[in-house]
Amino acid sequence: MRKTVIALAASAAFASEPASAQMALKPGTPSMLFWSPQQQSDWYRAIERVYKVGTIKKGSRVHSLPRADKPIDFTFEYGGKTWTVGDYMKAYNVSGALVLKDGKVLMERYAMGRKPEDRWTSFSVAKSVTSTLVGAAIQDGKIKSLSAPVTDYIPDLKGSGYDGVTVRQLLMMSSGVKWNEDYTDPYSDVAQRKPGPNGLVRYMSRLPRVNEPGTTFNYNTGETDLVGVLVAKAVGRSLSAYASEKIWKPYGMERDAIWMVEEGGGERGGCCISMTLRDYGRVGQFILDGGTADGKQILPPTWTREATSPQITNGAPAPGYGYFWWMRPNGSYEGVGIFGQSVTTFRDDRIVIVTNAAWPKATDRELSAARTAFLNAARAAAKER
Repeated sequence: MRKTVIALAASAAFASEPASAQMALKPGTPSMLFWSPQQQSDWYRAIERVYKVGTIKKGSRVHSLPRADKPIDFTFEYGGKTWTVGDYMKAYNVSGALVLKDGKVLMERYAMGRKPEDRWTSFSVAKSVTSTLVGAAIQDGKIKSLSAPVTDYIPDLKGSGYDGVTVRQLLMMSSGVKWNEDYTDPYSDVAQRKPGPNGLVRYMSRLPRVNEPGTTFNYNTGETDLVGVLVAKAVGRSLSAYASEKIWKPYGMERDAIWMVEEGGGERGGCCISMTLRDYGRVGQFILDGGTADGKQILPPTWTREATSPQITNGAPAPGYGYFWWMRPNGSYEGVGIFGQSVTTFRDDRIVIVTNAAWPKATDRELSAARTAFLNAARAAAKER
């Protein structure tokens, strides 16, 4: 059942937790939130040079993304001017843009010196991958159901505000536990929580409940990291190893991905997988294809439709939120990360659009509006093919 919700502040909508939780390879590494344009360009494509990572290993087979017979190239109107794809990519620091229709490549463009084999960090697009691993764990019988209590898998949360909270309510960001995601406040929860699964669980277990579980959406990166801990405990292996087993190898990703590891623990469920542009497209296509790979059902048959449909309202103008997926007024569902990362799917049109970027701000109304204009134009051009 959809629930009423407190509107979400736009400044926090797509944010990812400050990089202090990451395990930097060199002392004094600045937070990812404050990298210079040159650092963004250099490091978004090579996070393994900056932070400790886990590896999501690919398999021996590559899922083909054949070129369409008729590629697209288009212009669009935005801000009182006409934009080409190249104009848009240059003006908004877009390193890669990919358009798929029916699993075929209609457009694949690179900029900022990026090559097709270069990976790019996801920021919070990782949340959508983490929710997909929850589905895989349910299919494998490692998580009993979405109705299972969180405390069944993270016993250290017993006696806390998470008593009675279900896995589904975590995926909806509706636990009812108090959380402040203000990046400008040094005393906010997102700034105060400690790195590592043990530090995370201890911190989260001390937070009070302020709403009935399942009734109120509250954007909470700490809770998405908590889902990562839950999955790793349930399946008995790292998130990287499980993502390799359930997505990268069976679906046929073209290159190993990397997942940032935080101090004292494993990969973060809420942030920072790096993969190629085409592999982002394959993630979108895997969900669009219903979670099947090489004829095998990897996810529960109804999972992808449920995960990418509104489960809770999250404030105007967005029509709702699924299981770590956003629903948009233009009819798409999206995995989104700050600084311009997105995997956008128009289900009925069988269209997947990927953008990777190095925006000058984590999130901004104008930056988002320009991307929406680009996405809508790309969809329109793709529908004509």
